[in-house]
Amino acid sequence: MEILDYAFMQRALIAALIVGITAPAIGIYLVQRRQALMGDGIGHVALTGVGLGFLLNTSPVWVATAVAVAGSVVMELIRWYGRTRGDLALAMLFYGGMAGGVMLMNLSDAGSNANLGTYLFGSITTVSPQDMTTIYVLAALVLAITVGLRRQLFAVCQDEEFARVTGLPVRLLNLLVAVTAAVTVTVAMRVVGLLLVSALMVIPVAAAQQISRSFAVTFATAVAIGVAVTVTGTTTSYYVDVPSGATIVLFAIGLFVVFTALAAPLAKKRARDAAQASRGCTLEVPGSRGATDDVSVAG
Repeated sequence: MEILDYAFMQRALIAALIVGITAPAIGIYLVQRRQALMGDGIGHVALTGVGLGFLLNTSPVWVATAVAVAGSVVMELIRWYGRTRGDLALAMLFYGGMAGGVMLMNLSDAGSNANLGTYLFGSITTVSPQDMTTIYVLAALVLAITVGLRRQLFAVCQDEEFARVTGLPVRLLNLLVAVTAAVTVTVAMRVVGLLLVSALMVIPVAAAQQISRSFAVTFATAVAIGVAVTVTGTTTSYYVDVPSGATIVLFAIGLFVVFTALAAPLAKKRARDAAQASRGCTLEVPGSRGATDDVSVAG
């Protein structure tokens, strides 16, 4: 294939594959916690890290990771303690992160609006070998947590009170989910961009939930959808010459529409199967009683 003749496209496809796995892997826990837009907020904060990386003339990805992790910890602390004004504090954190990133980017000698755009909306063809090393390390960390601790994370995201009663460290696990989401944002920002990364965390999970009912099947289906849309979107962007991030997200939305259309027929089929199963289970009652069935009480 022509697309594989170029080293930059080989890196792009590998990066897309990795992001397609990691984003839904952490996204399923965010959806269960009803924090679907958390990735979007972390993306705003990570932009400050990108600008700081350019200002310090160091790796923007690693600096963005550190800033995003710190931002996710602050978000969790606000969620725990900021009961009354938490939403206002989060809004200031998000918008301040974006404003700080734009300001730092313009103050740096190496930064420009073009560089800012590649991190906001993604530019998968500009992924360097150094970026790939970072993506490998961070993706391995994300998968180790989301797969290795899946039972504990599922329990906490499903019912915090039940998880606390069973002895799980609820706050530590919640913090781990937030930090893992922050790491995933920085892994995916070169592929789909900081402004679109939340979509890749949420949409494949939402699509998988339309046709599956168990956590394991939803997890596997969401990851399969993520891989399909990222690889297909990257390939399409190469041949059609369109932005990779927007293409990937639009493919994900298209699959969500398809899965939603399939959900109703599948639900009807499951209902029919359940009805047939219940009809097949009958209890036979004797038409008459024999003498041996009588119960007598001796006086």
